[in-house]
Amino acid sequence: MSGPAAKPLVLSDHERAVLTGWVRRPTSPARLVQRSSIVLAYAEVGAVAPVARRLGVSAPTVLKWRDRFLAERLDGLEDAPRPGRPRKLSDEQLNALITRTLQDAPPNGDTHWSTRSMAADQGLNQTQVSRIWRAFGLKPHAVDSWKLSKDPDFVDKVRDIVGLYMSPPQNALVLAVDEKSQVQA
Repeated sequence: MSGPAAKPLVLSDHERAVLTGWVRRPTSPARLVQRSSIVLAYAEVGAVAPVARRLGVSAPTVLKWRDRFLAERLDGLEDAPRPGRPRKLSDEQLNALITRTLQDAPPNGDTHWSTRSMAADQGLNQTQVSRIWRAFGLKPHAVDSWKLSKDPDFVDKVRDIVGLYMSPPQNALVLAVDEKSQVQA
């Protein structure tokens, strides 16, 4: 029984330079280095079995990358799209979720969205919302900015409290009993 049929593989100077660069570059992904090495070795030797032995890979692996290179040249060494379930969420739904997260407050009076409240609002499940927020780096619960109270008497209350600290009554002790994390005197 003979091995697979030999197919001639001739590399252009540009292809040889690119493949050699990928093999020598320390930051190249290991799979790209292996595929490039297979193509370079096959172009030199012209047979599957010696290339497989030299590189420590199987003959089917050599055949696969030889044939992919012959069909698509350098582009054939990239990862092919993998099969899988198509995405259920449309671009419009994704855009609506992100916009709602960043621009609107929850309708029930909460200070920020939770994955569950956003999922209920958008008709999705909590896992989808969590994955999208993680992918886009959204953290509505971790506020980086100053929050102002919506209390209409807020300014007057702040003046009263700051006034106590700045000029306390004589023989008086000022204690902060219900200190807010955002308001520190």
